[in-house]
Amino acid sequence: MYNNDDKDEKEAEAIRLIDYAEELADKGKGDESIKEYEKAAQIYLDLGGYLKLDEIYIRITQIISQFKNNIQATYRLKSIIRKTEELKLYEISAKLLIQLGNISFRMRDWETAGESWKNASDYLYESDPEEYYSLSSILLLEAGQALERSHITKDKGKRLILKAVMKINEFDELYQEEEKRARILIVNKEFEAAAEKFYTISTYFKKSLANLDDLLKGAESKDTTLNTKARFIHFVAEYQTVSAICLITTKKAEFKERIEKLGNDSIELFKESILLLKDYLFKIKKDFDREIILRVTFDTMLLAIIQRIVGSKEIKCRDYLLGGIEENKALIKRLKKSPYYKIVEKIEIAGLTDALNDLLLINLGHFENIKNILISSFQQN
Repeated sequence: MYNNDDKDEKEAEAIRLIDYAEELADKGKGDESIKEYEKAAQIYLDLGGYLKLDEIYIRITQIISQFKNNIQATYRLKSIIRKTEELKLYEISAKLLIQLGNISFRMRDWETAGESWKNASDYLYESDPEEYYSLSSILLLEAGQALERSHITKDKGKRLILKAVMKINEFDELYQEEEKRARILIVNKEFEAAAEKFYTISTYFKKSLANLDDLLKGAESKDTTLNTKARFIHFVAEYQTVSAICLITTKKAEFKERIEKLGNDSIELFKESILLLKDYLFKIKKDFDREIILRVTFDTMLLAIIQRIVGSKEIKCRDYLLGGIEENKALIKRLKKSPYYKIVEKIEIAGLTDALNDLLLINLGHFENIKNILISSFQQN
């Protein structure tokens, strides 16, 4: 502990160091200036002057941003960030990481930019969720868009964009909790209540679709918006479909009209999602994104299922999936290899009842752990 005289002396020394650091900065001696600032920062750290630390580190980033050599700038920032992270000064670390992301983005180092913004988002949210909710969400979106530019991290980028949009619309954690409750209701065979939960979840995604274009206007390419939009449309239709299936298992005639309404709305949504994903895939000649192949065929499978449920014979799902892309023979071949495409074939040739057992053998995503109950209950109708 310092006594008052020692404390005053130390603060005076820190001020002298800061003044000298500014003189060096004015002379263009950035690296030397930063070293003097770091000495002052250590003094305030010893004194517990965290507010002053924040000012010093922000000033350091301003000086670093003036470096002509971006590689030198990122090196210095990373060094300082490691120090603030060790000290658990997370708000300061976040501000520094934002600057590191900015510089890395200008250097077209998408991985470093994305990871820096993601970590900044996490730190801000951990330090004060209420104050930094909005900024944390936007940083997560920026991180996802940066990571998506890199071939190495594009899948992670897509996942972050999805998470960010849900977070911005303030239903990321809420929808996960609601889905857990819905699954418990399914396990307990409380299908009517589960149907209501799944429908509520679908409305969260539906609301977010309204402002999706504005949120993604800074996206690197049209494909980012297209892909994310298709994902959200899919979620709306998927949760509505499961809601309809739950209502069917109640065996209550009063739900007939609602089941048809949910089913018909989902049919239109699945068709829209499939068209968007086909548009995305058609431009690719090889090395197709496996996840997108699975998603578009999964949507086609759900389309086939819900059409049978509501008794609609509006379209042949295989023709709808493959129509208009015949020129891309490699894409057609990949689509037909999907396990979900094979289920569509079975439904259209043999009927839904014969295909239900096949559904037990494939992965149904986040409904995997409740599919046995849903399918067995559905079979009993």
